[in-house]
Amino acid sequence: MTPENRVIVWFGGRLRGHAEPLVLATDHGLTVGDGVFEACELLGGRPFALTRHIERLERSAAGLGLPLPDRDVVRTAVAEVAEAWGESLARVRILWTGGPGPLGSDAAWGPGTLLVAAAAVSAPRAASVAVVPFVRNERSAIAGLKTTSYAENVRALAWAHERGADEAIFGNTRDELCEGTGTNVFVEEDGALLTPPLDSGCLAGVTRAIVIEWAREAGVQVREERLPLAAIHQAEHVALTSSTRGMVPVVAVDGRELRPGPLTQQVADIYARRHVETPDP
Repeated sequence: MTPENRVIVWFGGRLRGHAEPLVLATDHGLTVGDGVFEACELLGGRPFALTRHIERLERSAAGLGLPLPDRDVVRTAVAEVAEAWGESLARVRILWTGGPGPLGSDAAWGPGTLLVAAAAVSAPRAASVAVVPFVRNERSAIAGLKTTSYAENVRALAWAHERGADEAIFGNTRDELCEGTGTNVFVEEDGALLTPPLDSGCLAGVTRAIVIEWAREAGVQVREERLPLAAIHQAEHVALTSSTRGMVPVVAVDGRELRPGPLTQQVADIYARRHVETPDP
């Protein structure tokens, strides 16, 4: 296996071969997408912000009515995967499903299924985006939860890629700016960074929260406020945050070229420095 295709997998209490069949055909995460997950950066052999990711995994599981995963088991699994992976940059994915269940929408029987895997990841320094014609439903039962029901994101991202963009951006049903398929959005305006509030239907991004905290500590004004979807077309400076990107500038929106903003650059530099110094903020 080449380095870029290398995968380390943990399941059922131990490391497994990457091609070993593991999940039952009746697992609800497979049959109906009844599962939640987290993806965190593995940096120098250590997962970044693991405590926050585990807390959000639990919130997402509770939101779906799933039993909560055992924190100690999750930490042990991640540690074993990280040790097996080594020092190079990677993404650790923590998957928790409802476990075996009926072939329908009735609740799974459990117990839950935990699978942790690490794979190589690149760290993009900028992104181009396309605003998709689909919307996030901020009143959905799964709004704000990081679930395995990702088909909508897959389709939106493919739509963006077909138009030469790296990431897709959603509005919500109120025609407000919401989020990307795997990113949160910041708009730089009048000396401040603005980002949609959680009631827009966006995910409570771990990196989003850390960026807000560290930016404010550095004296940068950050506000969570509702923004019309048109704001992303009018803004001079836009940025994205995610666990595997950190904070990066948007260099094009629907083909309109943008320049990285000064606040984006400042906060991106703060994040790049501090996330190496503070592995579990």
